[in-house]
Amino acid sequence: MKIIAVANQKGGVGKTTTAVNLGSALAELGQRILLVDLDPQANATSSFGLQGVDETSLYEALLGEASITEKILPTRRERLFIVPADIDLAGAEVEIARMPNHLTRLAETLKPLLADDTFDFVFIDCPPSLGILMSNALAAADELLTPIQCEYFALEGLVKIVRLVEQVRDSGANKRLEIGGIVMTMFDGRTNLSAQVVADVREHFGERVYETVIPRSVRLSERALAREFIQRHTPPATALE
Repeated sequence: MKIIAVANQKGGVGKTTTAVNLGSALAELGQRILLVDLDPQANATSSFGLQGVDETSLYEALLGEASITEKILPTRRERLFIVPADIDLAGAEVEIARMPNHLTRLAETLKPLLADDTFDFVFIDCPPSLGILMSNALAAADELLTPIQCEYFALEGLVKIVRLVEQVRDSGANKRLEIGGIVMTMFDGRTNLSAQVVADVREHFGERVYETVIPRSVRLSERALAREFIQRHTPPATALE
């Protein structure tokens, strides 16, 4: 099982759309997927029509008062499951900050999933901030997948993410964390700006940038992204053709 944090401190970059559609596409390709909605805004949760379900978020589990296995719900898609979010998660930011192991609460919460072979990938949809919840996601993840909108200041936002990854590693909370991939979103092929932004990001981050770019019409591109994701995470002899 590999844990992927889908994160960007900036809102409106297609983070939740990427997490939901990539997870769905991977499930269609036969992978067993768990989507953990760690954003109090609960947009990933509402995309599956699960908003308003009481006491299903990670709030209690993060505080050590429940197991994550009690919070996992099926979706309408085969092989795709979700841990929903609700507004209580906003309060968890305050509660977790008071704990001595405040950076590793989510890592501890996810441990029961590592004990079995239920899921192939766990995607954590992070809130658009540099707070406790995102830091916990990075401390729990094997790698970071960060969507970046094709606009001015894209590199500036990436620099902040890189610094946060370095801080998490240097703190000792998660030395294995790496930037697994950068996905360029909201690409507009009619403008020179989008092409220039993609070129600039590729120049600085090389192979970390996915070849698949996501235009504003996302569905087909997310399927292509899913195939590229599997190829990056599968030994060459068994990668999807």
